[in-house]
Amino acid sequence: MGRGDGGDRLVYSSEQGRICPACGRTETRCQCRGKGARARIKAREDAESARSSDGIVRVGRSTKGRRGKTVSTVTGVPVDADDLAALAGELKRRCGTGGALKEGVIEIQGDHRDTLVEELEKRGFKVKRAG
Repeated sequence: MGRGDGGDRLVYSSEQGRICPACGRTETRCQCRGKGARARIKAREDAESARSSDGIVRVGRSTKGRRGKTVSTVTGVPVDADDLAALAGELKRRCGTGGALKEGVIEIQGDHRDTLVEELEKRGFKVKRAG
């Protein structure tokens, strides 16, 4: 990775603590904190992830890293972060269970793939079962 692609940015130092990715200063000395730079960075990352989606929402099942507990996962939803959080809440209510939104993936506790596929198709998404 070269210098221009942002892959070599320091984000944490054991001597200084967290480093702002936008200005390169420690969090306490960050100049861009009040100017919304972090919000702009997050918005740009969300837009990139939405564009990288192929338009197909995938509903799967996972137990890895959860001590055998099953969660249903929803990935590839082509909406922005705010709409994704709202959709996660509505899907949790529809399934009557808990869940979380982690790094653009909606996790619903339990195996609710059939319910999720049905609900997402009602909302006009192209859905595939993955797993």
